[in-house]
Amino acid sequence: MFTVFVFLVGNIKVIECIGKTIKQSCGILFFVYVEHEFIKPDSVEYREYQVSIAKAATRKSTLVVLPTGLGKTVIALLVIAEKLKEKKGKILFLAPTKPLVLQHTSFLREHLVLDEEKIIFFTGEVSPKKRAELWEKSTIVVSTPQVVENDLISRRINLSDVSLVVFDEAHRAVGEYSYVFVAERYQRQRDERLTLGITASPGSEVDRILEVCRNLGISNIEIRTKYDRDVRPYVHEMNIVWKRVEVPKEFAQVVQLLKKALSARLKALKDAGVLESSSLSTINRRKLLDAQSRIQNALKESDGRNKVFFMLATVQNEALKIYHAIELLQTQGVNALRNYFQRLRSEAESKGGSRASKRVLNDPVVVEALAYLRNLSVEHPKIKYVVEILEDQFRVKPDSKVIVFTHYRDTALLVEKALEGREHIKPVRFIGQASRGEEKGLSQRQQAEILEKFKAGEFNTLIATSVAEEGIDIPSTDMVVFYEPIPSEIRTIQRRGRTARQRSGKVVILIAKNTPDEGYYWSALRKEKRMRRELEYLRSEIERRVKRGGEGKVVKPVVLQQKRLMDFQTNVKENEGNGGVLVVVDHREYRSPVVKRLVEKGVRV
Repeated sequence: MFTVFVFLVGNIKVIECIGKTIKQSCGILFFVYVEHEFIKPDSVEYREYQVSIAKAATRKSTLVVLPTGLGKTVIALLVIAEKLKEKKGKILFLAPTKPLVLQHTSFLREHLVLDEEKIIFFTGEVSPKKRAELWEKSTIVVSTPQVVENDLISRRINLSDVSLVVFDEAHRAVGEYSYVFVAERYQRQRDERLTLGITASPGSEVDRILEVCRNLGISNIEIRTKYDRDVRPYVHEMNIVWKRVEVPKEFAQVVQLLKKALSARLKALKDAGVLESSSLSTINRRKLLDAQSRIQNALKESDGRNKVFFMLATVQNEALKIYHAIELLQTQGVNALRNYFQRLRSEAESKGGSRASKRVLNDPVVVEALAYLRNLSVEHPKIKYVVEILEDQFRVKPDSKVIVFTHYRDTALLVEKALEGREHIKPVRFIGQASRGEEKGLSQRQQAEILEKFKAGEFNTLIATSVAEEGIDIPSTDMVVFYEPIPSEIRTIQRRGRTARQRSGKVVILIAKNTPDEGYYWSALRKEKRMRRELEYLRSEIERRVKRGGEGKVVKPVVLQQKRLMDFQTNVKENEGNGGVLVVVDHREYRSPVVKRLVEKGVRV
């Protein structure tokens, strides 16, 4: 399948081999490259685990789970090269964001022996008519899944001539995400098919990972961790440090008053039976959201006739807002809380404003807390620690690149201002595209410009929100700072994966003592440990359970209990021209799940 090209440095005798590892001889360095008729010479380093996984992935539809920075895209490249050799159809490479689509297109053009015009990309900016023309001419199409989904619904394209579909960030293939629909269409339209899913963080729940496998028609899983023998030589050291930070005593009075306001609402929810305990020491966001679910279920059962549940829904919403306010002050600081209450006030004063926001702001206890807040001048000590940590880093290594992750845009702005003017530190804020009130987001073009300047060294510190965790090409950094921990093991892994790629790296996690920060930190840690344990179990379990369900079988949960439209509609044959059922869909409903279900039944829309 793959041969190996060896470039020697020094006088070394090396045995030429096919598909085998060539080991270093006599301690002298030499370079080993993959040789394949569709891969440009001297462009892809030979790594045993990548070739081994690629071999398996050319035989069976496969989910590849591999730590960030260890070459998941190279594995996709090797599989693509082999499918090109077979000449059995075009290749579709899906990625969740436009920047990733452009990155993968560039990577494939750089490494494949194929005319560049045969490797094309689809985004929403390419007209539907043009996409249909390009589809016919192309050999490899790289696209966001939403664009392909739209073209499949409109029957502009068909997947019957696709020999391989690659799903990048495959853990997204759950629920109504577009990956699920595209995979279902592929399984219906092509008999001899191959699917490759790649991800660094599939999650810690076995059932969720199995759902991904079912949805993508996967029958094999290839898992490597940084501890595996064949991967270990390529893993760079990652030094993880967590620093506990004292919450300022000046915050205590505001926190105490907000907790008093929260306690009254927790008691009301407990008395109504939708909350197990009203204890402030055990309450968390998850329990409040569970209470919300119970209230919503009760409203459905009463057909909305019981006004008590409407009142409880408002109380639960108030409790969640106050809980969030306490968390903001304890983990982010005074500035974040002030901005939050300003947004609540705007929300309350807007036409048809939130009843819960109005009630919170009119609560005398909250009013008293806001009076104290106005007089607070001390900021959260996390700001000081971020400055100290970065100053130390740049003092030791002036050419460092650093990412500071924070959950909130307000905090990102505060950190940026605190770092401006510091010696060696050149900060820039990196946020998403969505606008929040008067604050404008960054367009994709602006994001790309910032990243180019970051690569070039014009900026050396990104202060980023979750937008930088996944789906954007960011060069490896020397350090990643978590302004706060996050409970998601997937996002934690993605954040950490921004360092220790080409060289050793450091991760610093700031944790405010005796606040939700500590719970989130331990939650992510437990989930990640469980994920590592279950990945081993999954090597055998997924294969057994997927085989039992049948390769390519898509199992979808039933959301509604009553009969659905599709229960009364017999299947219409695929591709039956202009005959059969035709449903006209308003463009505003085009992305609706109902439209997808109609198409799955063969209905023309």
